[in-house]
Amino acid sequence: MSNSETVPSATTCEPGTGAYALPREALEIASGYAFRGPAIDLGALLWDGRCLSDARVGVPLSVLSRHGLVAGAHGTGRTRTLQLMAEQLSAQGVPVFLADVKGDLSGISAPGPVDDKARQRAGTISQECEPTGYPAEFYALGGVGCGIPVRATVTSFGPVLLAKVLRLDPAREQDLCRIFHYADCKGLELDGLRDLRAVIAFLTSREGRSELETADGLSAGSAEAILRELTALEEEGTGRFFGGPEFDTWDLMRTAQDGRGTVSVLELAEVRDRPLLFSTFMMYLLADLCHDLPEASAAGRPKLVFFLDEAHLLFDDASEVFLESVTEVLRLIRSKGVGVFFVTGTARDVPGDVLDQLGNRVQHALLTDTLEDQKALVATARTFPDASYDLERLLTRLDKGEAVVRVVDERGGRTPVAVARLRAPESLMCSVGPEIMGRAVTASPLFGRYAQLTDREAAYERIATGRQEDAYAAESVETGEGLAGSEIYQSLARSPGKQVGREITRLLFGTARRRR
Repeated sequence: MSNSETVPSATTCEPGTGAYALPREALEIASGYAFRGPAIDLGALLWDGRCLSDARVGVPLSVLSRHGLVAGAHGTGRTRTLQLMAEQLSAQGVPVFLADVKGDLSGISAPGPVDDKARQRAGTISQECEPTGYPAEFYALGGVGCGIPVRATVTSFGPVLLAKVLRLDPAREQDLCRIFHYADCKGLELDGLRDLRAVIAFLTSREGRSELETADGLSAGSAEAILRELTALEEEGTGRFFGGPEFDTWDLMRTAQDGRGTVSVLELAEVRDRPLLFSTFMMYLLADLCHDLPEASAAGRPKLVFFLDEAHLLFDDASEVFLESVTEVLRLIRSKGVGVFFVTGTARDVPGDVLDQLGNRVQHALLTDTLEDQKALVATARTFPDASYDLERLLTRLDKGEAVVRVVDERGGRTPVAVARLRAPESLMCSVGPEIMGRAVTASPLFGRYAQLTDREAAYERIATGRQEDAYAAESVETGEGLAGSEIYQSLARSPGKQVGREITRLLFGTARRRR
């Protein structure tokens, strides 16, 4: 079989071509996707210049917790692939989380238009055109943008994730872990960034320098350097993303009254200039779910599927500790029935240890404009062994909405490499607009729970109160009244910290979490 014979053509499709007409190689590929249980239908097989609409290509529901990768150059349709997968998951009762970086996924809540072009494409793969909207909730980090506010306390976010946001080197990251450990031992709750600043400012102050000895080797110079980075971050307006009420990730597990899974869309267009913050926040949500969810009793439909668009942002300039933590989260959360799909340009955007955790692959077309693009093409083709296609040639010729697919089958093995024309989403493939989103947000039963930022007594207030009492104590020493300043801080040291539900997240990100 020549290379030219194995490259599919976008112009010659034959709907209704039965499996009986397939050549042996194509028949073997088609049989590899003949699943017995429920599955996500991705589209139809492309072979030898024909679109074989009866040869379906998809992913079994039972293996979606084995994680996956959707990759391809900009404009090749990778975002629409995650949209069509999210639609079918919702239709089968599985909740979905979408990180909407570009601001064009809110349309999943509204039916898409049906025109002649859509009908023609649907006909080539025997897809019935049924415009449908899906139940959706819209969220926004800290309420920046149109969505229910999503926040986390600094304590829950943890030092490893915060170190990535602050761009700390490994040594400073370890020092930040020591500061968190100190606050934890003293029972100082870190709700907002000002609480963490207060702790560091106290440790570097005249009255607090003696406490550095209990901070496991933390130096005053290092603490001051971290404080400067933290102050700069807060001056950028990032403080609003931290605090209470803290978002409960169980709210991502909801289903609608009709049984369909709720699609939780985190709107990130307003904060896309802060990629370190929002990409790291995604990992925080996963770690929180990993902490709270029980083990899945048996393989079946997933409890939740995450789609992280622009996933390369998560790994840019990541420390070794962070990458190890991400890998561990993926390993642990798989056994709890949660699937994670990274959506990015090429497989090279994802570190090898993380890529090894991703069993399902949908690869759209790649470009070869630069030497780096050509290297990425060769590397990508080599990640699909035993393919019946010339992938180095094919991956530069795929049309928009066509992709190379390889997934985990129902027995835990790998399906044959298939090239498919993918279904078009049934929902709107653009934003529904701020007015419609705004009405949906305020009508949500979750809005009242998270809308108002709360300010409880945490580290900032306790340290400020301690210093006020310290000043009073200094004035009272002459008359023998009050407490000495050192006793004030000793009382802080005796305060109980959080005691339960910390083991998993402490292991992963060196932070403390509370059990709900």
